[in-house]
Amino acid sequence: MKAMQFVASANHAKALEFYRDVLSFELIEDSPFAFAFDAAGTMLRVQKVASLDPYPFTAIGWQVDDIAAKRDGLAERGVSFLDFPPFEQDDRGIWTAPDGAKVCWFRDPDGNTLSLTEFSA
Repeated sequence: MKAMQFVASANHAKALEFYRDVLSFELIEDSPFAFAFDAAGTMLRVQKVASLDPYPFTAIGWQVDDIAAKRDGLAERGVSFLDFPPFEQDDRGIWTAPDGAKVCWFRDPDGNTLSLTEFSA
């Protein structure tokens, strides 16, 4: 079996633009039910729904090799990063966990919380 990721969107045009143009995922399907993207070798299905009440926690996260560079690249494309007290985040919004992993969070146009994580070696 191969894993897939799912997230929902009630604002289909903005979701398409965000996942394709901002996150740079390749669109592989646009059906009446969902957009499908190649998210670095994993299929991401953005389900087209009529309304959405996003979860208050991370819906999808991606592992990256250089969180600062990836975060800065997304910020240049208009992504705003979230501040989550009581986590002590740096001026870029990156939190360093006790085990050395680094995490930052942002939202898609529907308010789904997404994250980037760089694990320590």
